[in-house]
This record gives sequence, structure tokens and C-alpha cells, in this order.
Amino acid sequence: MKASSRPGDRPDRSRRLRPVDTPDDELVVAELYRTYHRPLLSFVVRLTRGDVQWAEDVVQETMVRAWRSADRFDADASSLMPWLATVARHIVIDDQRRKDARPHEAGEGPLESVPMPDQMEDLLRQVVVSDALDSLSPAHREILNETVLRDRSVNDAAEALGIPVGTVKSRAYYALRALRVALEERGVTA
Repeated sequence: MKASSRPGDRPDRSRRLRPVDTPDDELVVAELYRTYHRPLLSFVVRLTRGDVQWAEDVVQETMVRAWRSADRFDADASSLMPWLATVARHIVIDDQRRKDARPHEAGEGPLESVPMPDQMEDLLRQVVVSDALDSLSPAHREILNETVLRDRSVNDAAEALGIPVGTVKSRAYYALRALRVALEERGVTA
């Protein structure tokens, strides 16, 4: 460890950083933070356009990276500030790229003013169709249920109902005609 050249100055223990294993190592980390926190924070606040919370996070991450990379520092360097500033700048750039890659959050405000479609018309249509279906004969309801609502082919409907394919075709034809008449009676037109 080198002593500072000016009398009364504290030695720069941050040059010999390594993983914190002993109380002496904690002093080194504390000295690094004490020496460089304020100037680094001022620099990073400008990089983050005044976002102090983000700047604090960047400084914290920079200090962690400095602590982890302590064995690579130049022992003859007069200050770690240039290296710390470069690391902090890269962290800010990476954070900004991550934010730009994600879509912006919408928040609650704009969603409150989005018009919602009126569901009343759909509900009314369902009631009318249901009422028209109820007015059909059980055989017609059954054939429409199998062919239209369950989306079965004529062959599958015939097998499910246990009736011939020709009967399914004719019942489906007459059931649809009866349903059309029932809907027209209720004011529904094509």
C-alpha cells in the first residue's frame, strides 16, 4: 500500500480491493465508498438526466463491480474515478437499452377513458335466439344442437342421434326454416 504524497491525506486503500473476508477488508470497501461516492453520484445524476434514484442504483452497482474487479486496478493510478465513471456510464447505457427494448407501461389513466362496447345488444340477441329455439319442436332443437351448436358433420350427428343421414339432412333443413320464421316473428331479420 502506498502512502499519499500530501501530509494529512489518508492513504488510498481502495487500490488493493479484494473480496471482503476480514474487518480490514470492510474498511477498504468503506473507504472506496467514502472517497468516490459523492463525485461519482454527481456525475451519474447528469447521465440519468436528474433521476437521483436511478443514479443511486448505478453508483451502487458501480461500487459492487469495483469491489469485484479490485485485483485488476492499476496500483500506480492516482485515482479510480476515470475507471468508475466509465463503468457507471456503461451501466446507464445498458439500463437505457433495456428500458427502450421493453414497451412503455400504459398505467391506469388511459385505460379508464377507452370506450367499452355496449354488451346489452348482444345479451338481447341471445335472449331472442334462445326464445326462438325454445319455440321449435324437440326434434328440430335436437338436430340444430348437434349440427350447428356442436358443429358436427351430418354423418357425426346421425351417429350421435342414432338416425339415418337423410333424416338429419331433412330435419336440419326444416329446423332452420322454422328457426328463421320464429326469429322473424320476434322482429329479427337477416
